[in-house]
Amino acid sequence: MTPGDLHDFYVASASVAGALIGLLFVAISVAREWLNEEGSAHIHRLRATAALTGFTNALAISLFALVPGGLLGGTAVAVSVVGLLWVVASLLSLVRVHGLHLSAMRDALFLVGLVVVFVLQFLDGLVLLSHPHRAGAHQTIAILVIVCFLIGIGRAWELIGGPSIGLGSEVGAIVRRHGESPE
Repeated sequence: MTPGDLHDFYVASASVAGALIGLLFVAISVAREWLNEEGSAHIHRLRATAALTGFTNALAISLFALVPGGLLGGTAVAVSVVGLLWVVASLLSLVRVHGLHLSAMRDALFLVGLVVVFVLQFLDGLVLLSHPHRAGAHQTIAILVIVCFLIGIGRAWELIGGPSIGLGSEVGAIVRRHGESPE
C-alpha cells in the first residue's frame, strides 16, 4: 500500500506524465520528416524513445501507486525490466549504427544513467514485494519518478533542438577559440 503522504504526489505525477507524453507526441508528429531523414536521425529517434520511456515509466508507476492493494512493488519490477530491455536494445542499436565513435559516447553514457535508474527501481520494487510498508523503498521510487521526468524532459529538449549550454561544452568552445590562430 502506498503511504498516504505520497498519494497527492502520485496524483500530480500521473497528470504531469500524461501531459508530457501528449506534448512529446505533438513534437514527434511535427518533426516526423526530420526523424525519418538519414544521418543523425537515428540519434533523434533514440532521444525520442528515451523521453517516451522515461515519461511512460513515471506514468505507470504513478497510476499503479494509486490503485489500492499494494501493486507498486510489482509494477516497479515489471516497468524496470521493460526499461532495462529498452536500454539494451538502444545500446545495441547505437553500436550498430554509429559504432564506438566518440560522437555516440554521450548518448551511450546517458543510457548507462538510465540503467542505474532502472536497477534502483527494480531493487526497491523487490523490497516492496517482500515488505510492502517499507517507507524508504516508497520514497526512493517516488524520487526515481522525478528522475524519470527530468530525463524525459532533457531528452525531449535535445530532440527539439533546444540550445545546449553546459560547462563542458563552454570550456571546450573557449579552448578551441583560444587555440585558433588570429589569421
